[in-house]
Amino acid sequence: MAKISWFTKFARSLSTLSGRPIVFFLATAAVVIWAVTGPLFGFSDTWQLVINTSTTIITFLMVFLIQNTQNRDTEAIQIKLDELIRATQGAHNALLDLEELDEEQLELFRKKYGTLAESSRQKLISGEQDVGCPEVEVDKRD
Repeated sequence: MAKISWFTKFARSLSTLSGRPIVFFLATAAVVIWAVTGPLFGFSDTWQLVINTSTTIITFLMVFLIQNTQNRDTEAIQIKLDELIRATQGAHNALLDLEELDEEQLELFRKKYGTLAESSRQKLISGEQDVGCPEVEVDKRD
C-alpha cells in the first residue's frame, strides 16, 4: 500500500470529524455561550472581536482542508469511472479524460450524448428497445 502523507491523513481525519453532528452541536454551543456572555461583557468590541476572529480563522483553515479532501475524493471517483469505461466492452475510451477537455469540446460531447438520449427516448416511446452501443461521433477539430 502506498504511503500516505501526514497532511492527507490530517485533512481526511479533520474533514471526517468536522462533518459529525457532535461538532455542529459544539459549534452551536460555542455561539450560544458567546451570545449569553454578551451582557456580561457589555457587548464590548473585544467580545465581538473574539467571535469574529475565531470564526474567520476556523472558516479560513477549514476551506483549505475541505477542498483538499474534495479534490482527492473527486480524483478517486474519476479514476474509478475511467476504469469502468476502460473495462466495459463497447464503451468509448475517448471519454476517459473528459475532465481535461475545454468547455467547447465538452459541449460537443454533451450535445452528441444529448442527441443519443433523445433518440433512445423516441425508440422507447415507439415500443422499440433501448439497448446496444451505438457509435457516437464527435466533430474533429483542427
